[in-house]
Amino acid sequence: MIRRLTISWAVLALAAPLLAANKDIERLQLQVASLEGTLADLKRTSDETIKELRRLNEALADQNASLKKSIQDQKVQQDATQSGLKDVADRLALLGERLQAIQQQMAPPPAVPSGGEASSSPPPSPAAPTLAPRELYSQAYADYARGNYDIAVQGFQEYLRQYPSTDFSDKAEYWIGECLFAKQKYADALEAWKKLLTDFPASEKVPDAHYKRGVALEKLSRRSQALLEYRFVVDRYPNSEAGRRARERLNPQ
Repeated sequence: MIRRLTISWAVLALAAPLLAANKDIERLQLQVASLEGTLADLKRTSDETIKELRRLNEALADQNASLKKSIQDQKVQQDATQSGLKDVADRLALLGERLQAIQQQMAPPPAVPSGGEASSSPPPSPAAPTLAPRELYSQAYADYARGNYDIAVQGFQEYLRQYPSTDFSDKAEYWIGECLFAKQKYADALEAWKKLLTDFPASEKVPDAHYKRGVALEKLSRRSQALLEYRFVVDRYPNSEAGRRARERLNPQ
């Protein structure tokens, strides 16, 4: 009996450290499992944070692009409005000059002094009225608008002959090109617009002239040269109406 008890105590004495070691291992395993869970949660949170940052960056990029486009559209609209106002002012000036010319033609003859006799000599024949610069330009433009392109070209050429350096000289040169283009004389139109670019390099019609040169070059199957004209307009005059149309030519839908 004593021997059995001794053996049992010995076995228990040996088993106690093993049981303690097993409990330590279990605790370590639980701690490892807890750390792994924490790491998994952190990774999931990190992934979600990265996704949210990407979404915010994309949203910010979209907003920036939208804002930039809005600013460009506003600039184009502003340019168009200013151009429209200038056209209205030019038309009003033309009407004023036309009214003044009519009033001069309708002015009554000078009165005969009282008690005097009318001169026996015949009154001098009235001089042929000379058209004011804007009046001559207006008539030529009206012929262009009616489709009388040959007459319009003659009118614009006459304007340039009489008034080679006025505010409308560059426009007259431009519309000569438009008349020739409308008659499908594309090579002649190119030369007219080239002359405009040479004689009036600071003209507000320069972007339109470059753009229409591109269109004329396409009509002549010279696409590569046309692209150069379009790119020039887009690079130098991106916010103009000609720049918008040139972009459409470069990136057809």
